[in-house]
Amino acid sequence: MSDTITPELVSLDVPLGTDKQDVIRALAGLVAAQGRATDADALAADAIAREDKDETGLPGGIAIPHAKSAAVTQASLAFARLQPGVDFGAPDGPADLVFLIAAPANAAEEHLAVLSRLARSLMQDTFTADLRAAADADGVVRVVRAAIGEGDAAAASAPPAASAPASAPAAATSTDLQIDGRPARIVAVTSCATGIAHTFMAADALTAAGKDAGIDLVVEPQGSSGYQALPASVIDDADAVIFATDVDVREISRFAGKPVIRSGVKRGIEQPTQMIREAVAAASDPNAARVSGAAGTSAGETSTQNLSWGARIQRILLTGVSYMIPFVAGGGLLIALGFALGGYEVTANASKVIIDNALWNLPTTDITSPFGPLGQYLGSVAFMIGSTSMGFLVAALAGYIAYAIADRPGIAPGFVAGAIAVTMSAGFIGGIVGGFLAGFVAWWLGRLPAPRWLRGLMPVVIIPLVGSIVASGLMILFLGRPIAALMALLTDGLTSLTASGAGLVVVGVILGLMMCFDLGGPINKVAYVFATTGLAAASTDNTAPYLIMAAVMTAGMVPPLALALASTVLARPLFTPVERENGKAAWLLGAAFISEGAIPFAAADPLRVIPASMVGGAITGALSMLFQVQSYAPHGGIFVLFAINPVWGFVVALLAGTVVSALLLVVLKKYVRKSSTAPAPVEATATV
Repeated sequence: MSDTITPELVSLDVPLGTDKQDVIRALAGLVAAQGRATDADALAADAIAREDKDETGLPGGIAIPHAKSAAVTQASLAFARLQPGVDFGAPDGPADLVFLIAAPANAAEEHLAVLSRLARSLMQDTFTADLRAAADADGVVRVVRAAIGEGDAAAASAPPAASAPASAPAAATSTDLQIDGRPARIVAVTSCATGIAHTFMAADALTAAGKDAGIDLVVEPQGSSGYQALPASVIDDADAVIFATDVDVREISRFAGKPVIRSGVKRGIEQPTQMIREAVAAASDPNAARVSGAAGTSAGETSTQNLSWGARIQRILLTGVSYMIPFVAGGGLLIALGFALGGYEVTANASKVIIDNALWNLPTTDITSPFGPLGQYLGSVAFMIGSTSMGFLVAALAGYIAYAIADRPGIAPGFVAGAIAVTMSAGFIGGIVGGFLAGFVAWWLGRLPAPRWLRGLMPVVIIPLVGSIVASGLMILFLGRPIAALMALLTDGLTSLTASGAGLVVVGVILGLMMCFDLGGPINKVAYVFATTGLAAASTDNTAPYLIMAAVMTAGMVPPLALALASTVLARPLFTPVERENGKAAWLLGAAFISEGAIPFAAADPLRVIPASMVGGAITGALSMLFQVQSYAPHGGIFVLFAINPVWGFVVALLAGTVVSALLLVVLKKYVRKSSTAPAPVEATATV
């Protein structure tokens, strides 16, 4: 790649219009005329839309309109030296040097890295002076290629913007930028919407301003070409943090507790010294804003440095399950809706119906819907969308387990390993194993000290490629068959148990105990995942998965409903005012099958709440199986009664377990003294 800019993409000292929109359109026309964009108007529209969000004019007579656009086929720079200049919103007046940065919507990391180097060069006075002095388009191209490291001109590349001449003495630190008699230590993060230009310009402006001020300032630019996370020791030692960002900070929990100054990315370019002074002042102000430990973090970004390996594995597994649940809930409810509209035999020909028919060409044969041909078609549509969503369960579980370990680079290897687990008939256990494998491989690869030129490719090419090969290869070659054999053994055992009434009751008791043991914790999640993944194999001939799903959901509703009944109706004086308030909320949470509604009670009194909940859950699970209750929806509680059959069996089982659990808890509260050394509180997790 050595032609990001060519003489044909340069316009010198020619009026291109009276406003910035005209200039952008003219430069977009140059890009399209060289076959680098399929549609000049579309590229211009994308760049103007980006301009409308945040003007791209910068101090010093510079403007950098830019966009990622589907119309761009090759990453390109178009340049105009304007006489007279045009207003792009800079605080010091019109811009006479304008770069249109055009990147494909799916720009390769190497392209983005080149464009980022241009942005950093714009902070160099010598670079802009050379552009203004260039005699012709070829001269401009030589200057730009030298700056971005392309072709033979790379040897003349200017030094990094943040560096100072070798002979320059270290700047003296003013007393107002010192903390405890030493120069302040600041860390910063910069990022913009496209991650191409402003991200790196702000990083260099802050770095240069920190050097001029004589303080210790380290910046983490989070651009489209990836980012190198600051060492934890550097963040720990920092007195304050600066966020000059237009998008969410990645892994923001790393900065939890630090005094923070926040602004848009352009302020980091235009007012870096002022931001540094504000950050130093915040470091000494006990009332200054601080980075929240949870703000903006994802499940995969939670710090685990102080957790035991067991706690880390639990957190990783629960992250995978929590991200999997939307696939389950949406898919399962759509399947249930498909049954409601198309009848329970809609599964026989649903795929054929949606392919061969339409709203204006309804099916005429094999109608199983009580609503006729229209119901058959709509039911088939709902069922097929739902079953497709359910088909992602294991892949999503594995993908987000890997994400919890290795962040975004782990997602692709995890999804692939999960899909391979399905192919190998390894089920959800295979998905869990594949997710952990993919996550740890991606995590290890991400920690390798890659050279700078390769660093941008690591998260989007190298890690997904190698991670997928290793994790999925191990699943195919060594692990898939043994896990598939284990799954077959478990399935056969379950089938034999469900063949008799006594066996069904035993299964219901076990599932009920698991659902109520840790109220959303790993054991609860294992039971839930076992039930939901089984739905994919359910049919009118194999109703065991529907029975299991009903037992799991009904038993999971018992703890919050029992706590609500005990604290707001049966024995109010035995509960604190806060618990009584929690009890009011637990009514709705329990009705919606959100077991975590019982966590506040279990956290305060686990040795009495959890046993009482388990007894009620076991009773409900057993009765649900005994009454042959089936649930075609994986979530929703009373709000999906249309997908439960028989409803009376569901209600009786739920009421029996709830009442028994509530009465037992009241007895325990009255006659069993609370332990003074209760176990650690149950940790709230993803809703189930």
